[in-house]
Amino acid sequence: MLRGIKKLQVLVSLAAFSMIVGVSAIAAQDGQVRTLSLGQKYKIEGVVIAKTNDSFLVRDMTGISTKVMIMPSTSIKTNSFWGSGDSYAATSIVRGLNLKAEGRGDGTGALAATKIRFDKSDLEVAQSIDSRVGPAEDRITQTEQNAERLSGQIDELMAISNAAKGGAKAAQETADAAVEGVNATNTRISALDDYVVQSASTVNFRVNSSSLSAEAKAELDNVAAAALSLRGYVLEVTGYASSDGNAAVNKRLSEKRAQAVIDYLVMTHNIPLRRIGQSYGYGETQAVADNSTREGRAENRRVEVKLLVSRGLNQNVEVRKADGTD
Repeated sequence: MLRGIKKLQVLVSLAAFSMIVGVSAIAAQDGQVRTLSLGQKYKIEGVVIAKTNDSFLVRDMTGISTKVMIMPSTSIKTNSFWGSGDSYAATSIVRGLNLKAEGRGDGTGALAATKIRFDKSDLEVAQSIDSRVGPAEDRITQTEQNAERLSGQIDELMAISNAAKGGAKAAQETADAAVEGVNATNTRISALDDYVVQSASTVNFRVNSSSLSAEAKAELDNVAAAALSLRGYVLEVTGYASSDGNAAVNKRLSEKRAQAVIDYLVMTHNIPLRRIGQSYGYGETQAVADNSTREGRAENRRVEVKLLVSRGLNQNVEVRKADGTD
């Protein structure tokens, strides 16, 4: 009887997980897709929600999707105020990219694109997100396939349940516990790409300098030690400057300060580059203190380092809310 109950627990767990993942897949594909008239010119603007080798779905602000076909002659470039923009291959288009597409309706109701345009910054953000979401989706797909292979054993599961009348109550309790375990697992999988701020650190710089002081290095040593103790972490590095001098010079100086922090973390503590998000220098914007005072300008000459962690991989980590973050 104990063997039967254990087998029942495993089969119910797998069957329930298959149902949960299946419902998620159906929800992800839901949505209205418009049909375009043959030969009619169209301009489509929205976000890519699905992608194949030669086509993708774009969802506009009204929630309606349009299928866009990538032709051999399709021009795929970034927007540019000067020149014609950089050209990209069709493989560069990923989910989450905000773009505009022009072309004519083909015989299938889709848009045969002649021109696709997007901002380079939007592409970099979309590719960064896709690189982290993709592996999590692959793991979910593998779990779906495993559950499907076991779906044929549902009839056997029901027969065992009906035969075990004497232990029906115990079997039901075991099955409920199995379903709860599957629900917990599904919640954790869903949280794999849910990043939250674990800690935020600030290092300051001298006037017109991007060199790290001893105090700054000590603070970065603490950041690296905390990061390397976690799984699924990402470091967000942003540089700033005071309002002294020229705004353009301060912009470049803030970028050099952010890069100096990244160089120290990588060279001194072997932080993998994949764990560092795209850095940015804000120049003299987003001041945290009054630039009209000496002390305020000293506070504004800084780099902020935020340690982000994945809820799915670090469920026991205490997440602290950082100032100025959602």
